[in-house]
Amino acid sequence: MPLPIVAWFRRDLRLSDHPALVEAAKTGRPIIPLYILEDDEKNSWADGAASKWWLHQSLEALSKSLEQLGGRLYLRRGSPQKVLTDVIQSSGAKSLYWSRCYEPYAINRDKSIKSFFVEAHFDVKSFNSNLLFEPWEIQTADGSPYRVFTPYWKSCLKLWNDRRPLLSQYPMTFYEGNLSSDILESWALCPQKKWADGFKDMWCPGETGAQDRLNDFISNRLKSYVHDRDKPGLDGTSRLSPHLHWGEISPIAVITAIESAMASDSTLKEGGEKFLSELGWREFSHHLLYYFPTLPEQNFQSKFDHFEWQSDEKDFLEKWQRGKTGYPIVDAGMRELWKTGWMHNRVRMIVASFLTKHLRIHWRRGEEWFWDTLVDADLAHNAASWQWVAGSGAD
Repeated sequence: MPLPIVAWFRRDLRLSDHPALVEAAKTGRPIIPLYILEDDEKNSWADGAASKWWLHQSLEALSKSLEQLGGRLYLRRGSPQKVLTDVIQSSGAKSLYWSRCYEPYAINRDKSIKSFFVEAHFDVKSFNSNLLFEPWEIQTADGSPYRVFTPYWKSCLKLWNDRRPLLSQYPMTFYEGNLSSDILESWALCPQKKWADGFKDMWCPGETGAQDRLNDFISNRLKSYVHDRDKPGLDGTSRLSPHLHWGEISPIAVITAIESAMASDSTLKEGGEKFLSELGWREFSHHLLYYFPTLPEQNFQSKFDHFEWQSDEKDFLEKWQRGKTGYPIVDAGMRELWKTGWMHNRVRMIVASFLTKHLRIHWRRGEEWFWDTLVDADLAHNAASWQWVAGSGAD
């Protein structure tokens, strides 16, 4: 029997347009789909409460999709290197494939794991599954990273070569041996309190939910996106951000669908181009984090290091968190966040500006609260956005 391949799922919780799975299927060898819930106190940016809720639902959806194809999603908790070693030894696998992550902690972890298994003569391959461009693919003329969005995005558009989602011509076969797996409910990812009950009314995590969300956006909101996107009272945005963060849909698949819609209906061109530039901000955030790994903790512009923030912040911060500042738009946004795990982008700017420039509370306090309460909490975008509003970030 051919030796199996371990497909280590991370922030790529889908089956379509998945480079690692396409490459694994091409070999014709059985695949072991594996997700590891990592326990590591060294990671200061472990998933927040809202993200854990989303992860539970997304893993459920991925598991069902694999079962429909005759496969199984294996769940393990612990140190990734130890878990991978155990799975490989138990299954006889000699290959390990995964999609790259770009957070500083993840980069260091993956380098160590790859080195460990390569030295042991295993076949280890990693792939770009979640970005349009690898962070190192876009550089200035002198080879340095970009620090301003507009020239960065112009460079991206010049390099865009009409990429399309990957369609595998090879069926996936799955490992049928005896491997232990955790029960998802034992991970207790969902909050014990009823805080997240409102999430279910708004979100449908998983690959199918992501595709449905994209189709609905194109059909009902793309045409008016330019005019409606900044109006909090309207449902004028895509709300694809958590799906993109968890890799339930690829940015290439999103762009392909948007471009196809624009090509068939010229009235969608203005909205489509604006939406694609917003995807560009997502890319730019990951570019910044890759080259400036202290972005979540330190001012991007060092001149802000001596700014005098409010020292007695506890009472003001708590009122901001609970939506009890007395400023209606701020309170509405913060209560929406608590109720749904999401907030309109324009309102995010307002509440962030209120915290940093009116209350003069350090942007990191807001960053930390958003990290715990947003279902689309993304380290790169969260840090870059808070610094941008505070004035300490990139332009």
